[in-house]
Amino acid sequence: MTTYAGRLRLGVNIDHVATVRNARGSAYPCPLRAAKIAEEAGADGITAHLREDRRHISDADIDGLMETLSVPLNFEMAATDEMQAIALRHKPHAVCIVPEKREERTTEGGLEVAREENRLAHFIAPLREAGCRVSIFIAPDKPQIEAAHRIGAQVIELHTGAYCDFHSEGKFAERDAELERLRDMAAFAHSLGLEVHAGHGLTYETVKPIAAFPEVVELNIGHFLIGEAIFLGLGPAIAEMRRLMDEARA
Repeated sequence: MTTYAGRLRLGVNIDHVATVRNARGSAYPCPLRAAKIAEEAGADGITAHLREDRRHISDADIDGLMETLSVPLNFEMAATDEMQAIALRHKPHAVCIVPEKREERTTEGGLEVAREENRLAHFIAPLREAGCRVSIFIAPDKPQIEAAHRIGAQVIELHTGAYCDFHSEGKFAERDAELERLRDMAAFAHSLGLEVHAGHGLTYETVKPIAAFPEVVELNIGHFLIGEAIFLGLGPAIAEMRRLMDEARA
């Protein structure tokens, strides 16, 4: 099987624009405005995670994104009946199934697929039938990737959080080992016929080694870009990430 040779796609996660909005209980900053700026700056898609506790993205945000976006929406969601019903009502381009804990600050790891294979297979079947591309947010772990393939997911998104954490902590031996693991698992998933995405914690410093993986077709990046937007503006922050991704791919 040949590897992906096209332009590496960038999905921009706008969750934390909503986090800032919700901190004051106001109507601004508006996630929909951020999504349109991201489109203009070169984003190939928009990612939004509707959590059970609605800590950032709201139901109204999803409604608005579905009405206004001209690029695909990647709807991140837990594997719950409530979220399945919302996804089936909107039928976004893609749904990414992620683990979710009420007490976590951000998604802490990949979804446990192998232990819940039967339940998840039945959960994603209606989503696929509705025309949504189903992605599983997953650790770079062979049994989990095999399970994701067996349940009928079309896409996996490799969790890059550990790699990024090791880099920021200066644990470079561990970082390099995790990078090698990600590389191997991207190739393995691709060999199974899965489309491979990656994301979580990526920054200007950490993106290029991941972007260079020939099997990866999309990166999803959010928190860092929203943080950089404070200093650079959202459009320039995204444009710089786009430049680094293209440079790594070239």
